[in-house]
Amino acid sequence: MSTSQVSPSPQGPAPAQKQATIHLENVYKVYDLGEIQVTALRGVSLEIYPGEFVAVMGASGSGKSTLMNILGCLDRPTRGSYLLDGKDVSQLTKDQLAAIRSHKIGFVFQQFNLLPRTSALENVELPTIYAGVPVEERAKRAEEALTQVGLAERKGHFPSQLSGGQQQRVAIARALVNNPSLLLADEPTGNLDSRTSVEIMEILQNLNDKQGLTVVIVTHEPDIAQYAKRALEFRDGKLRRDVAVHNRMVASEVLPTLPSPDADDFDPLANGAPAKPGHGAQPG
Repeated sequence: MSTSQVSPSPQGPAPAQKQATIHLENVYKVYDLGEIQVTALRGVSLEIYPGEFVAVMGASGSGKSTLMNILGCLDRPTRGSYLLDGKDVSQLTKDQLAAIRSHKIGFVFQQFNLLPRTSALENVELPTIYAGVPVEERAKRAEEALTQVGLAERKGHFPSQLSGGQQQRVAIARALVNNPSLLLADEPTGNLDSRTSVEIMEILQNLNDKQGLTVVIVTHEPDIAQYAKRALEFRDGKLRRDVAVHNRMVASEVLPTLPSPDADDFDPLANGAPAKPGHGAQPG
């Protein structure tokens, strides 16, 4: 189902008034594995507009990870077109795609992907180096990004000195440091306990609601998808469902209802929060 067939979220932008940040038209992705070919995406068409917060859902093998790789200019469609901010990026060179990733897209991953022997500030600075930001500007930008996620006072700490939630905050700051127009987050709460997951969703909602940043997250957790404004469900490489999220959860309202980290009924091994089922949760 294409987005043109779905009413936009009441909290989202008016698509007719804006150019789409993301426009996919009949996108296929086929992987050639020697004697066999695997079709990961089958004719996907969709539009995502500035200021939307979209959750991408689906079982393993549904095509959602392939979709994110294409949206993040990490891979190209086999056929079909992908326009990012109105520019067709489907046929760009590797260097051109790298430049777009540096300036237009911020990435957040489940595993944080921080350099272990590098401070929080230096981890956040890293994308500014690849983007060619002047030396004198790098630390300033990195400090501002850490302030946005509430970690300015931890800028000198190494990842091993930070909790899981703090590491993910650093990863979000790193994604923001080059002022992207699009934030892509792949299972951003997958390694975190329940309370810390909501704290991370609060940051993403603030970036979306208050700063207008377009956010797309991949998640297999329906409760996490409820913090988005719109949900896309993939199955067998096709977009099967595209709906506005009704009764959207607001993280800043949910947090006060959760037990505090020192509550008696919390698991001390999870640093004050029960692990979500199926996760090796890290403390916040």
